[in-house]
Amino acid sequence: MKFASPEWFLLIPALLFIGWFWKSLRLWSPLRLLLVGLAAFGLADPKLNMQEESMDLWVLLDRSDSTEDLVDKGLPEWKALLEKNRPNSRTDEIHLLDYATDVIPHEAEGVTMNRKLTRTGLALSHVAALAKEGKPARVLLFTDGYSTEPLQEAAAQLQARGIPLDYRLIRDQVDNDFRMAHLDFPERVQAGEPFLISALVQGSKDGTVNFILRRNGQQIAENKVVLTKGIGRVEFTDRIPRGGGFQYEAEVRTDASDPSMEDSRPGNNKIARWIEITGGPRV
Repeated sequence: MKFASPEWFLLIPALLFIGWFWKSLRLWSPLRLLLVGLAAFGLADPKLNMQEESMDLWVLLDRSDSTEDLVDKGLPEWKALLEKNRPNSRTDEIHLLDYATDVIPHEAEGVTMNRKLTRTGLALSHVAALAKEGKPARVLLFTDGYSTEPLQEAAAQLQARGIPLDYRLIRDQVDNDFRMAHLDFPERVQAGEPFLISALVQGSKDGTVNFILRRNGQQIAENKVVLTKGIGRVEFTDRIPRGGGFQYEAEVRTDASDPSMEDSRPGNNKIARWIEITGGPRV
């Protein structure tokens, strides 16, 4: 049991001291002593820990195209360290999950995984759904940090469940890498309302790359993006006249005819997000 405000227990000696001088208060009588003790106990805000003493550790392994080889190389060492430092080997459990476009158990055999996307948000939401109520849990994420979907919703789910997240970035030193770093627009707008779409492209060197924007799989824009100090930004406006859910996908491509702009990691060249178009007011 823990107390949120233990300073209220100081009320007991203070009242006893007052009762010693003012005998008329009769604070030394058994009934009043009991009432003082109960009042201090209640004001101290006692909290009883109902959770189990054991813990679940959810280990998420990024198996997308950009990190698969790095995970295979470091996984034996990571597993050995986790097992060695497990506080209670009998009750604490370690759950290994592979993720890319989908999320599957690490020990699953005969399952073909699509490695084109890095859906870190889906993997975190998966853990939030599987974690047991009343049992402490923690997430350890091994990734290169380049998720192809936003993480706000998954982070809110983990926070609501009280599940902390630790991560280790696994990256190989490469000379040529161009990637989609961010795709930003409102989560919800009304039908026919214009909105701004902004994208951030990052690269290991300066140059010009091709940027393509698709909506529900149909290309709606294409532009050249100039990278300065490894960063390039591009903005578009769009307007959707009908309600529903729509997926935007941004992709960066380098010029295949230019060897100096060769992209060594095409697995992080795409990023996707959804927007909700509401129907608007009705009569």
